Amino acid sequence: MDDRSWEIFCEVMQALPRQGPGNAESLTRTLALCKDLPANPSIIDLGCGSGGQTIDLVKAVGGHAVAVDIHEPNIARMRERVANAGLLGQIEAIVADMMALDVPAQSFDLVWSEGALYNLGLDVALPICRGLLKPNGYLVFSEAIWLTDNPAAVVQAAFADYPAMRDIDTVLSKLDQSEFDDVGHFVLPEAAWWDDFYTPMLAEIDRQRSIYVDDSQALAILDEIAKEPEVRREHAPDFGYGLFVARKR
Repeated sequence: MDDRSWEIFCEVMQALPRQGPGNAESLTRTLALCKDLPANPSIIDLGCGSGGQTIDLVKAVGGHAVAVDIHEPNIARMRERVANAGLLGQIEAIVADMMALDVPAQSFDLVWSEGALYNLGLDVALPICRGLLKPNGYLVFSEAIWLTDNPAAVVQAAFADYPAMRDIDTVLSKLDQSEFDDVGHFVLPEAAWWDDFYTPMLAEIDRQRSIYVDDSQALAILDEIAKEPEVRREHAPDFGYGLFVARKR
């Protein structure tokens, strides 16, 4: 993206409850797989965005969470949301690079990351996650996956910036190679794409169109952003997000 496209894209994304697919029901289903998670766990959320899932997570399990994102406006908005939720003592939101974290090794019971490990690729991200976890700690992450061997050309183009995208079996193989045990996994339901992500995204795009009504460049950028949910609407059988729960050996 050029600077203007990135600016408008961020304006849209920061206004959303979540910056990627996910919902409270999927979080509850995931936590049910973490059967031995201790009371008041230590948590780190990698690529937290504006923190909707972090807040839901801490409300569900208690404990203390460090929430990390490289984009400062996301963290600024998250701090507001954490304060409004009354969780200032439980969630610490910091601007940081996942590859250069200033936190002690093996200090977390749970590493959580929704749709963000792709920024590094699993070959790089999984060893980082392993190094953050205590022995027998849990890793929970969502990952874009192919659901067919022959996705439509428009879908392949939409994920062109993630050539490492694979199917569920490949992700499970990478977990095994990184010395994680698969505890359970599932494909996120369609509601996880729309309720807190694409439906509010389209509403925000419409709102921004009214702001930029005389700005043809901005309108073109908003039209381009709006293509993403349409690809999902038309080609949902081709791709999805897998939610993976793994445990450090």
